[in-house]
Formats: sequence, C-alpha cells, structure tokens
Amino acid sequence: MKHIVYVASQESQQIHVWQMDNQGTLTLLQVVDTPGQGQPMAIHPTKSHLYIGVRPTFSVVSYLIDKQRLLSEAGITIVPGSPTHLTIDLQGHFLYCASYSNSSISVIPLDQQGMTGAPLQTLEGLTNCHSANVDTTNQVLWIPCLKEDRIRLFNIGEAGKLTAQKPEAVDIVTGSGPRHMAFHHSGRYAYAINELNSTVNVFAIDTGSGRPQIVQTLDMMPTNFNDTRWAADIHLTPDGRWLYCSDRTANIISCFGVYKCGGALRLLSHKLTENQPRSFALDTGGRYLVAAGQKSHHIAVYAINQHNGELTLLSRYAVGHRPMWVSIIDL
Repeated sequence: MKHIVYVASQESQQIHVWQMDNQGTLTLLQVVDTPGQGQPMAIHPTKSHLYIGVRPTFSVVSYLIDKQRLLSEAGITIVPGSPTHLTIDLQGHFLYCASYSNSSISVIPLDQQGMTGAPLQTLEGLTNCHSANVDTTNQVLWIPCLKEDRIRLFNIGEAGKLTAQKPEAVDIVTGSGPRHMAFHHSGRYAYAINELNSTVNVFAIDTGSGRPQIVQTLDMMPTNFNDTRWAADIHLTPDGRWLYCSDRTANIISCFGVYKCGGALRLLSHKLTENQPRSFALDTGGRYLVAAGQKSHHIAVYAINQHNGELTLLSRYAVGHRPMWVSIIDL
C-alpha cells in the first residue's frame, strides 16, 4: 500500500507532501507555504482535509486534500491561544485544539464539508495542557496537563462540548510531566509519555466505569543516560504489537514490546535518530516509521521489523527548517 507523508516545518513555514511507495521510498509531490509558523497537524477521518495550527496569529488553517492527496488552502479559524496539539473525534464532527501556553482547550465544530467554525467552547485553567486525545469509544477526551502532573478526563457530549468527569483527573508521579498519548485498539489500555522524566505510563481502563488506573510505569531511556530527560512523542502500531517513544536530548526512539493484550510493556531497544526528534509517525500498515529532526531539518524513514520491532534506516530527506510535525495517510 502506498502512503502520503505530510511534514510541517515551523520556521520555514512550509508543509512538504511526499508519496511513499511500497518499499518506503519517498518522492516529493508538493511544498505548501503556510500563513504562519505551523506546528500541530490533524487529518479528517475521511481524509478530505488537513488542519494545521499556526502562530503568531493563533489560528487553525484548513487545507482541502484532493484525489492525489495534494493540498489547497480552504479557510482559517482564529483560536484563543497558540495551538500545540490538534485532534479530531472519530466521527469527524469536532476538532479539539490544545494550547500549552494558554492552558486551554478549544472545541471547534466541523461542518459536513469538513470546514472549521468558530470555537463553540473554550476550557481554561488546564495548566500547560500538551495534547487532547479522543479514546476508542469517542466518548472521553484525555488531556495531559504537563505542569499539573495530571491527566484530565472530559466526557464528550452529543454537541461536542466537554464536561469534566468526577473525579476529574488521574494523578501522575510528581515531576513526570505527562505530554502525548496512544490507545490500544482493544479500548482497554492507554499509554502516556512523560516529558520531564522520560517514562511511559500504562493505564488499564475499567470496562464498566471507564475509569483508568496506572498499572505499569517504565523508563524509556538507556541505562547509562545521565543527561536532562526530554521525552516528546509516542505512537503504537495499528496491530498493537510495538510502542515507540522519542527523546529529544538523547536523539533516540525507544521500542517497547506490547504484551498481555495491551496491558504490559517491555523495553526492547533504542535507535539513534535525527537531531531533536520532536515528532514522528507510523504508516497505517505499521511497516514504516518517519521521524523528523527539529535541529537536523531532515526526516528519516525506518522499516519496522515485524518480528522484533527494531528499526532499520532506509533513507533521509531534507525538509523545511525545524520540522515540527509528521502525519501519514494511505493513498
């Protein structure tokens, strides 16, 4: 299966559009100029639109995706704070925009054509929230608040509006700094990467109440690492077998094996990658990983060993200055 790889570069204000063939080789299709410094991206479930958060005019820019998966700008929606993370509910009705600097989440409606409207709700006081994550039931939004060392939990209403659960949060170890998340396809487990101590939490989700509890915490760093920890991104292969995490100081991607139907992890290996890997993504078949080096201004493509999860470098490609985000869809 062929794929399209979108790479957003902040300082050069560009999105590079690449086609990936069945061997993981990339061919550049398009370079799009963004109206500001682009950071997070999200793609509509129907693959009709790509959305990117930009600054210094805090907004979400919508791009139409045509049949060749090329982009054309379609609209801009102003948001209250600098966009840090975007996610879309599983039905494609609402976009949730997290702002780390504004400590807020904005709920942005999407019409039947995938266009953004003005925010219908903004929740403030979520101290340094770093991402918004829709669970597999499409009913709960998980919001890691880095400086609170908590993950806030909100029920998603029919109109997309958020209501805090009771209790409203899950506490993490003090000084951890929860950042990004992934969910197991079974719906029974979730995983959160902690920026400040480079650990990963495994959450078991009660099938009755829907409430999570931490059942495992693992260090993602090499045993001889003594520098400042600065974890960034986390992704799970679609089959739920391998979990990958990046650290920006060590310039590594850590690989975990996933066991007990998602309920336990085991650290397997580390792969040295691009300088400051803030973002990476997996293809929809779980065969390739694409990592962006925020300081190398390149992306690296890796093949995923289907037997042990290890990464093998296939090639590197120059992109814009300070690539911040990678998104992949199938062609």
